[in-house]
Amino acid sequence: MGILEVSNVNKRFGGLQALGDVNLDIAQGTVHAIIGPNGAGKSTLLNVLIGKLVPDTGTVMFDGKSVLGRKPYEINQMGISRVFQTPEIFGDLTVFENMLIPCFAKRDGTFRLHALESIASEKGIIEKAEQMLSDVAMIDKRGMTASSLSRGDKRRLEMAMCLVQEPKLLLLDEPTAGMARADTNNTIELLNHIHESRDITMVIIEHDMHVVFSLAKRITVLAQGSPLVEDTPENIKGHPKVKEAYLGEAAA
Repeated sequence: MGILEVSNVNKRFGGLQALGDVNLDIAQGTVHAIIGPNGAGKSTLLNVLIGKLVPDTGTVMFDGKSVLGRKPYEINQMGISRVFQTPEIFGDLTVFENMLIPCFAKRDGTFRLHALESIASEKGIIEKAEQMLSDVAMIDKRGMTASSLSRGDKRRLEMAMCLVQEPKLLLLDEPTAGMARADTNNTIELLNHIHESRDITMVIIEHDMHVVFSLAKRITVLAQGSPLVEDTPENIKGHPKVKEAYLGEAAA
């Protein structure tokens, strides 16, 4: 049994079957990619996993507990963090101030901007924020306004804000979307470092096959709302049904 188990999940929107009998068993400590063409159900499945959508039928279990019916912040407190397509950071605050907010949230159970006013007395919080910025090679940019960062650095900051909350599962929704190739490769390097240095399971929804094959240990291919095949990256590359449904020449 994996850390994340999706069993017989179905979701309809009127006459559209967005998800049909989806079953997933994500092993602890792995990097598992979910891919598929537009309209395959990737975003719908992700929104089920983070509590934004409730499936019509089926179960979603994380670490032995159901996530269904829980609010997104409750799912976050269970140990699931999500990295969005567009980095979710506080653009008007500095990099360091952005890091302080999830540090307080981890300790106190809530995000509190006003807590920044009394930060001078919070030695433990300061050290934790500085250490995480060092871990993701952002400590030299601690004083920069977050909105002035490159897209790649905004993503790096967002990941640091997720990691400082010590999640067991990191859900990544197209983490390299809109990036130049250099930033994409830097993000791949960062994610590989995170996976190798921390006991975090990752589920990645991504359309860039360079990213998928650079990170994933297992891949599930969705087609028309249902899993088409799940296998290793090596076998996915050469699978005829996958080539036909999605990869095409990208798998050559």
